[in-house]
Amino acid sequence: MISKTTLLFAVFAFILFSCTKQPVRIVCVGDSITAGYGLKLENKTAYPFILNELLGPDYEVFNFGRSATTMSQAGDFPFWITKEFSNVFAAQPNIITIKLGTNDTKPQNWNIKTYLDSYQAMIDTFRTIKSHPKIILCNPVPVYQDRWGINDSTLVYGVIPAIQELADRNKLYVIDLYTGMQNQAANFPDGVHPNEKGMQQMAKLIAAALKQD
Repeated sequence: MISKTTLLFAVFAFILFSCTKQPVRIVCVGDSITAGYGLKLENKTAYPFILNELLGPDYEVFNFGRSATTMSQAGDFPFWITKEFSNVFAAQPNIITIKLGTNDTKPQNWNIKTYLDSYQAMIDTFRTIKSHPKIILCNPVPVYQDRWGINDSTLVYGVIPAIQELADRNKLYVIDLYTGMQNQAANFPDGVHPNEKGMQQMAKLIAAALKQD
């Protein structure tokens, strides 16, 4: 026979478990800048890790960056075919930040229509996730030195206007990392990828935007 004390304890434990607040799961989708290319400790110095520290224990941030990836499905390495893309669905996120477009500026990858169509398709696909994530778009950071075909001109006159068009069309928020990371060439040793200081600044910009939005 179950005693009243045991029953009360079981009820209390059930209520306590039910009321335990689950952390807000944030997935950061991106390329090598998100992955932390060039950093000594990618896992602990890339901006998603720093973002998790800034937001605190009520959040769990996942780094799903993959180097060299494009948004465009016709690009030379589409994010779509990576395991990181599949991992987004497995994570059942509450928030998804998308920062893809830097590698799309390469001449062999850039096509405005393909970029827009691929980006819209990704938004639509992520909206099917059962956790109903909030999707946030990010303007890529500046390119301080054209390298590997990556260039600032296509970023400014092609990628960023396309992202704004998609944001307006889908009523989505944009974190403007391009403007926020201006005048920081010293924090981009190769002209494309931020160092630890640059990553810290990116994380601060994203954290501030998430708290405001």
